[in-house]
Amino acid sequence: MGVSRAPDLQAQTAKPIVITFSHVVADDTPKGKAALRFKDLAEQATQGRVFVQVYPNSQLYKDKEELEALQLGAVQMLAPSLAKFAPLGVGEFEVFDIPYMFPSKTALRKITDGKIGAELLAKLEPKGIKGLAYWDNGFKLMSAKRPIKLPEDVKGLKLRIQSSRVLDAQMRALGALPQVLAFSEVYQALQTGVVDGTENPPSNMLTQRMNEVQPMPPSPITATSVMR
Repeated sequence: MGVSRAPDLQAQTAKPIVITFSHVVADDTPKGKAALRFKDLAEQATQGRVFVQVYPNSQLYKDKEELEALQLGAVQMLAPSLAKFAPLGVGEFEVFDIPYMFPSKTALRKITDGKIGAELLAKLEPKGIKGLAYWDNGFKLMSAKRPIKLPEDVKGLKLRIQSSRVLDAQMRALGALPQVLAFSEVYQALQTGVVDGTENPPSNMLTQRMNEVQPMPPSPITATSVMR
């Protein structure tokens, strides 16, 4: 008596599953390196049955566009900043935009790796998104074309922010003029004077060469414990 080996044959001849992974930062950032590490591990663990295509630096989609692409199935994975989820109707994620909410990464991880973090990710499922994990790209610093050492130094500056009610309110409270721009447009906006500064983690500032068009280094005084 024999049994069919057809399932094994199908496994050998089946095309690999292709996962398109889009994100907006550079490869040489914590988030970018993590995406490439995921690609390596996924392909090794599945012995080639899964192939991950990583597209960094907004090569496929800008900030807002990539979430729409995910919901439409044009891409399968993203690594967006948490502020991107509020416009989808999950405003609870805006808690991560509140300055100085978390005094350290240890405190932050107690939330993201615990019950609250899991409950927040579950809120994405009705939106057609499966939250897998929390990655961060570092805590943010505020920087501009002039030194920022005191809150009043921000007054009157046009500062780029991502779309977030909390970030908008924060900048207005400081007397700044918040400007919502896609991350891929920040360098040119700084270069042409459309904005005077940004709020970004150091890895983004370096890999996007913001120092070339924003010569003043960010001051540690302006560090805010907000996860990107």
